Amino acid sequence: MKRRGKGGIFATILFSLVSILYLAPLFIVLINSFKKKAFINLEPFKLPTEKNFIGLENFTNAIENYDFLMAVVWNLVMTVGSVVVILVCTSMFAWFITRVNNRATKFLYLLCVFSMVVPFQMVMFTLSLVTDRLKLGTPWGLIIIYLGFGAGLAVFMFCGFVKSIPIEIEEAAMIDGCSPLRTFFSVVLPIMKPTYISVGILETMWIWNDFLLPYLTLDLNKFSTIPITIQRMQGSYGRVDMGAIMASLVMAIIPIVVFYLACQKHIIKGVAAGAVKG
Repeated sequence: MKRRGKGGIFATILFSLVSILYLAPLFIVLINSFKKKAFINLEPFKLPTEKNFIGLENFTNAIENYDFLMAVVWNLVMTVGSVVVILVCTSMFAWFITRVNNRATKFLYLLCVFSMVVPFQMVMFTLSLVTDRLKLGTPWGLIIIYLGFGAGLAVFMFCGFVKSIPIEIEEAAMIDGCSPLRTFFSVVLPIMKPTYISVGILETMWIWNDFLLPYLTLDLNKFSTIPITIQRMQGSYGRVDMGAIMASLVMAIIPIVVFYLACQKHIIKGVAAGAVKG
């Protein structure tokens, strides 16, 4: 018991130090968001003082001069829209290919799993060309693109969970007169809630912070996401508005961190629920 106690204390100290290392960049961004621009480069690791403290001026600068609030709106539209479409479409697809167990559905499942292996760099130039020709360079078109890229992980997790659902429940609903769609939305979907929450959290964190896909596909003259807006704060000839960048990073980080902390307990439940061998 003593050895286990010492080992537990050592592990606690070790992982506490590791946590501090991971949180240090966030803390540095936070303290620098309240400093004057000149002091961010000169004294990046020092706490704000009367000499370098600037209050909320960096935040108002980012909002007023860089149209940050509009970027937040487009980020919300794309994130919420994409996550809803991914959850509904992939869960229905996973339920179908799991229950209709034949060569065609097995092949479709393998395609979804294979899509997680293919590096994005292999398809980004073709994706940009196709997006331009199909006129998908809008937030609404980007939702369709996110559905394609987010389907692999979602289908994989949903299929694992559907295999754990007793088919007798669905057969009983069919006997009572439910159509396949009603069976899914009234019986299967409520049972899949843990995996819905888990997949929703993972997809939200990915889409909210994504830079490359919107940058390649969106019409940047009309639309801009938070990462793209922050990138634009670096002007030509090496001019960088560090104050606005730090403030924007804080405003971008806080919503997703709060969302993750509120829902993190559901991630393990959803992953564990989907880790079922069929």
